[in-house]
Amino acid sequence: MSAYQHPGDPGGAPAYDAVVLAGGAARRLGGVDKPGVRVGGRTLLDRVLAACAGARTTVVVADPRPTARPVVWAREEPPGGGPLAALAAGLRHTTADRALLLSADLPFLDTRTVQGLLAALRDTGADGVQLTDVGGRDQPLVAAYRTSALRRELAALGARHGALAGLPLRRLTAGLALTRLSDPVASFDCDTWDDIATARARIREHGHVLEEWISAVKDELGIDLDVDTGALLDLARDAAHGVARPAAPLTTFLVGYAAAQAGGDREAVAEAARKAAALARRWADEDTAYGTPSGDLAPDATPDTRPDAG
Repeated sequence: MSAYQHPGDPGGAPAYDAVVLAGGAARRLGGVDKPGVRVGGRTLLDRVLAACAGARTTVVVADPRPTARPVVWAREEPPGGGPLAALAAGLRHTTADRALLLSADLPFLDTRTVQGLLAALRDTGADGVQLTDVGGRDQPLVAAYRTSALRRELAALGARHGALAGLPLRRLTAGLALTRLSDPVASFDCDTWDDIATARARIREHGHVLEEWISAVKDELGIDLDVDTGALLDLARDAAHGVARPAAPLTTFLVGYAAAQAGGDREAVAEAARKAAALARRWADEDTAYGTPSGDLAPDATPDTRPDAG
């Protein structure tokens, strides 16, 4: 992913807003509602909203629709007036010094990339930080900008041309001092049905499917907890092998319930998983000590002398 990552506590990081442009015509998709196309069980728009969940305010410039996360809706004037008019409409609802500017068709954008963009903007004197795609092309709609620079250039363009409608985005970026980060995965956007098929296939690959599934479930259930999936998978393996296979899903459910009762944060999950894993290991150790495939007893075990003892 990006070379930059935010080193500190996200809670102590400077605030940022996000503006998501989701009102394009999607001509190469036959005019379908592209932000509503599903990849991995989630709409493309919801996938982008999950990546910028840390934004203080998220503005989506499009006609309102159901989303997994709350957002502020805005619309450019006139509707369909292009990216600069849409950006101006979105910025009216922002107050942070930094803003993400994102398209709504980025299936692989994630929080690490967002943090990388924001950290690079913080660490440089640039007006903005853009990703570049696999061909080295700038992606101004996968970027973080200083809102003061965006407002400055939008005002200048509006004064020069009389209106922002119809102007291409490069008119704005040409007036900005930019830094670039190469990220062919996060910058991948879905313009065609072939792109959609590629995205759907990639998230089902062995190295991605579990992370994708967990992210989708958390979005569906409205859970923001950063779960240690490795610990939970180890627990499920220990319960399945040391107790019985059905014990794995039941144990992980009970761990979740116990964690919720204890406050529901990451530490509560970790503590509940630790206790359950220790119990599963003790259970397995007893099987090893007191029951072998041949039915032998441990040296200090007392034989069962009941009449029906087998």
